[in-house]
Amino acid sequence: MTDVPVVRSAADGGLRSVSTALELLDCFGTDHELGVSDIARRLGVAKSTAHRLLTTLCTHGLVEKNPQSGQYRLGLHLLELGLQVASRFRVRQAALPLLEELRQRTGCTIHLAVPEGADVLFVERLQSLNGMHLLADVGRRLPAHCTSSGKVMAAFDASFAQRRRALGFPVITSSTIRTQEVWDHVLDETRLRGVAVSRDEMTVGLTSIAAPVRDHAGRARAAISIVAPTRSVGDGIERSARLISEAARKLSRGLCL
Repeated sequence: MTDVPVVRSAADGGLRSVSTALELLDCFGTDHELGVSDIARRLGVAKSTAHRLLTTLCTHGLVEKNPQSGQYRLGLHLLELGLQVASRFRVRQAALPLLEELRQRTGCTIHLAVPEGADVLFVERLQSLNGMHLLADVGRRLPAHCTSSGKVMAAFDASFAQRRRALGFPVITSSTIRTQEVWDHVLDETRLRGVAVSRDEMTVGLTSIAAPVRDHAGRARAAISIVAPTRSVGDGIERSARLISEAARKLSRGLCL
């Protein structure tokens, strides 16, 4: 029996190129700037291929070259596209006045987060009013188990909790949850308390408190949290928890979840 050769169309190659270009953009998720060699190594392609992809992305403003370092970084057109998405994000739009009110009342950095896979995606961050820019260098996507937002959404969303459980618990600091047993215990406590606390679990010296934004079935669809230096939280956790829970309930009602 004669083997029939597989004929691959130009479209197949085009789709592969698009996929590789998207993977290239993901390389900047952990690094501000990268060189051609770094990108080629991460993608497993030749340097000439990496350079060609970068040139194309630069043409469209998705990547730009730093003239001082000669390395590449994400372009401003991505910010433009991201802002368009954010402006259409109903939860974020409805939450902004509540987040600002919460920032004014607490003086703390305020977050709005949603579940994404086994992680937490922070879709809004209002920085502290006291002059301390907390978490300015921390990514917008973090593992659920090391954030108060992740814990509180997992406590009220079993499928989200299981996705984190299935992928394990990478250690970020000495206080980070490391085992399924501790994870399950923390979620039980969070359900009883109605809020979650993360103390030094993502960043040593910072504590966050989060409340869930729940739908009519009780499932967490988002979370609102405040972040402050651990030393300044002290006995203020209960007051902060009340304020955050109030904001979360208002957002849930406003969205008719």
